[in-house]
Amino acid sequence: MSNLQFSIARYHSSTRNGLIMISRKVGPKCLLQSSVRNLFFCHLDRPQSFRTLTNSSLHKASGSFQVSDASPNFHAHLLSSTKDVHRGIPQNLTEKIVQKYSLGLAKGKKVISGDYVTLSPQHCMTHDNSWPVALKFMSIGATKIHNPKQIVMALDHDVQNKSDANLKKYKQIEDFARQHGIDFYPAGFGIGHQIMVEEGYAWPGNMTVASDSHSNMYGGVGCLGTAIVRTDAASIWATGRTWWQIPPVARVVFTGELPRGVTGKDIIIALCGLFNQDEVLNHAIEFTGSKTTMQSIPIDHRLTIANMTTEWGALTGLFPVDSVLEFWLKSKVTAAAVLNQQNHRLSHVRIDELAKKKLLADPGATYAKTLYLDLSTLYPFVSGPNSVKIATPLREIEAKNIEIDKAYLISCTNSRASDLAAAAKVFKDAFDAGEPAEISSRVKFYVAAASKSEQKVAEEAGDWQILLKAGAISLPAGCGPCIGLGTGLLEPGEVGISSSNRNFKGRMGSPDAKAYLASPEVVAASALRGKICGPGWYKEPHKVGKVVIGEGSGNTEEDKAISIEEALDKLVSEADSIVSSAESELLGTKRVEGDETLTEILPGFPEKVEGEIIFCDADNINTDGIYPGKYTYLDNISSEKMAQVCMENYDTEFGSIAREGDILVSGFNFGCGSSREQAATAILAKKIPLVVCGSFGSIFARNSINNALMGVECPRLVQRLREHFSSSDNQVLSQEAGNSKSSTFSQPIISSKNGLTRRTGWRLAWDVRRSKLIITETEGKTWSQKVGELPPNVQEIIARGGLEKWVKSEL
Repeated sequence: MSNLQFSIARYHSSTRNGLIMISRKVGPKCLLQSSVRNLFFCHLDRPQSFRTLTNSSLHKASGSFQVSDASPNFHAHLLSSTKDVHRGIPQNLTEKIVQKYSLGLAKGKKVISGDYVTLSPQHCMTHDNSWPVALKFMSIGATKIHNPKQIVMALDHDVQNKSDANLKKYKQIEDFARQHGIDFYPAGFGIGHQIMVEEGYAWPGNMTVASDSHSNMYGGVGCLGTAIVRTDAASIWATGRTWWQIPPVARVVFTGELPRGVTGKDIIIALCGLFNQDEVLNHAIEFTGSKTTMQSIPIDHRLTIANMTTEWGALTGLFPVDSVLEFWLKSKVTAAAVLNQQNHRLSHVRIDELAKKKLLADPGATYAKTLYLDLSTLYPFVSGPNSVKIATPLREIEAKNIEIDKAYLISCTNSRASDLAAAAKVFKDAFDAGEPAEISSRVKFYVAAASKSEQKVAEEAGDWQILLKAGAISLPAGCGPCIGLGTGLLEPGEVGISSSNRNFKGRMGSPDAKAYLASPEVVAASALRGKICGPGWYKEPHKVGKVVIGEGSGNTEEDKAISIEEALDKLVSEADSIVSSAESELLGTKRVEGDETLTEILPGFPEKVEGEIIFCDADNINTDGIYPGKYTYLDNISSEKMAQVCMENYDTEFGSIAREGDILVSGFNFGCGSSREQAATAILAKKIPLVVCGSFGSIFARNSINNALMGVECPRLVQRLREHFSSSDNQVLSQEAGNSKSSTFSQPIISSKNGLTRRTGWRLAWDVRRSKLIITETEGKTWSQKVGELPPNVQEIIARGGLEKWVKSEL
């Protein structure tokens, strides 16, 4: 077939005073070339992630091969070997920091969102998972840490566990660290993320990673922090580097000033609850605002916000390096000098250098989207129950008189000295007012500082003693109840309120409990009164009808310009749609079976994966739901036990309904939450070889590849299942059970009592060679859906049994 050239349109914009030429070329040798946006728009071909490579919306270019983000040795020279198309492109702050830590780039090349890079991060932190990482490190044949100063170990998760097994593991980690000259912080010193900040490892303008999902917190001090998984950590230990695909970057603009009585916790709860349609899912975030606006957000509040960008669905949460941060750093250095606790990572010299070499986003830098929040219209919020996507104004929830059983002032999110001071003030105010300054008799109030150092500051201020005198139960500096470990977990039927970051069902104890999140002062006031309430500090500065949020920057003129740009984007999108339809008509209907492009299947990888569909109809099933936190640090747990508890926090009946060889299908953002690898390995232990979802959480997708769990995204299948089973369970079951005329299945359709897990009776076959899903419904109806080609390097990792075994074979 001869090439067909579509010249779609010329669009004249009086505002831009220019022409947009949109052209597209179609043919067997050049399918789906990117639209060209002349003058104001430049569309760049971007590498595709595992997600897009297995997504039904992906169109495959004939004869092309996109390297997946699964290869640990995908060095930057591979992506740099093409022309330096990124020269001269303005970079946002995220791209600039990544540029500093990328290896093997071609001379003059600028990295942008979508690029794959080989990274050598400044630091890599592991915690209680250090021993499992060490076992991976040793199992691949590595004997020497590539750069001991790059690695930090901090024991923080299961610090209340004094069992012989846990103490033995802690001793093994400490011995390993000492043997290899690694900086080590023992149990009780503090939570790893807090240590990374207060000890100066997470430094402004640097990139630091950790094998934990809340590494985003480093962004509060202008350090690009992101989560990696255990296998990645082992790779960094051995080689000093890992791989990353730069995500799309969203800009969040703050306007106005934060009112008295409103905190950073209220900001992030509002962002999670008001922008709750996955607006920033799998994005990097850059927070910006005017100098006056940013001065109203203290660093401790920024750390809270950055920490919980994880719950918002983002991969990073980066604040700028500004005068507020510089003053905070200088005060830390001065305080350390007074106490004779000098730290070479925290010095005035280093701060002065930071001010001279401050990284800023370039003018005209590109962002995938821009959102804004007017802080002056914000008021205190409470998150939950059991979801960060539910944000209720405090005044509304107070009116409900929700009694609580437990309160928690804990975690790396909100248990620094300033948080402890805010909580203590609640009790001081009650005492000064002549009211009881003791915790309600119906409530247990647990307090754990973010670090030993933060607790010491609180003790010197008298705040720690006030909390204990009021009846608080002190816990060692560590994660504890936040991740469902140790004393004080929620029991069935109980209600808790916490200053921590996650209120997922079952996260802090029983799945039958209710968990809310709020600021430290609201948590303290609730503990004092026995019901969810605030301390009364918020004074509405003016009549606020609602929180002002939206897309754009909040600047009318700037947003007007953006809307014009979006209009042009829409035009391009419509043109692309026309072209796609034409391509489908010209190529799809005329292509014969013999011309079909087939995927090469590597030895050891199956050509077809098939089984009965088991449907877990929910979006945002998190890793706590897939694999409960209470089992995460049981390193000797058997595969049988992992299979038994798989999906336990989502549905206790899952284990009895799911069978070996089933295909698990679920909704969107499957596997969001923490970075635990067991979320993938537990599904494998259940002998489920394939997960098909509307979309995957980024870390889960990475873990799946690393651990040889196959995954495909197919929104159409999820929508079809929901359409089919939208009627009441009884009606659907009776109809399907009574109509066996054309059914080819002998298995009855089974659903859990709560309807969370369903045996559908449908069958799915993934034809890997043809990049196609074939669905057979219970009535014999069969349909197919094209999905992305699975590239050879992903096949190879999965065929070898995961990244760990792949790396070992390559050494």
